[in-house]
Amino acid sequence: MKVCLLGATGRTGQVILETAIKDNLEVHALIRSPEKIPFKNPKLTLFKGNALSLPDLKNAMNGCEVVVSALNTDGNNTISKSMPLIVQAMLEEGIKRIITIGTAGILNSRYEHGKLRYESKESKRKSTRAAEDHHKGFNVLHRSTLNWTIVCPTYLPDGELIGTCRAEKNLLPLNGSKIHVADTALFAYNQIYNNNYLRTRVGIAY
Repeated sequence: MKVCLLGATGRTGQVILETAIKDNLEVHALIRSPEKIPFKNPKLTLFKGNALSLPDLKNAMNGCEVVVSALNTDGNNTISKSMPLIVQAMLEEGIKRIITIGTAGILNSRYEHGKLRYESKESKRKSTRAAEDHHKGFNVLHRSTLNWTIVCPTYLPDGELIGTCRAEKNLLPLNGSKIHVADTALFAYNQIYNNNYLRTRVGIAY
């Protein structure tokens, strides 16, 4: 299988990249600074470019069967700006499957019907900027014909791989308070082979 990976130099993206290479998958990684990838591998092809460029996206996606996006919001609304281009590139390249990393803020509120967590009292964050960006990206995917999954971790510290977590469609697992980057990356990677969460958000936590 050949995977196009976006956000390969981020915390979660790095782990997804390493996992895919160990699993002997071919990876096309679109990154702005290829020198940030600390290793070379015959299964890894680096494409210097930007996720806000349709030609760059199409170039990296060519020949791939699935797209995995671990892009960050980075204060520049990258998610909402890139998602329409990602969807267009996938449709033009004939790719149907995409797994993205979102945020628990865009899951449904468990206690306030009709609201997302970041819009409700469930959210502890003072700033909603990142969640709003992810929300716009979610809306783009929801309107598309793609087979998408948005993996939505709660508080995301570094830490050792536990190997298990709780997952729930469209909601954060009850009393979920954190999940390590390594387990988030593993869960997202495993969705390449899993159709249990097609066209849905999935909240994950320990």
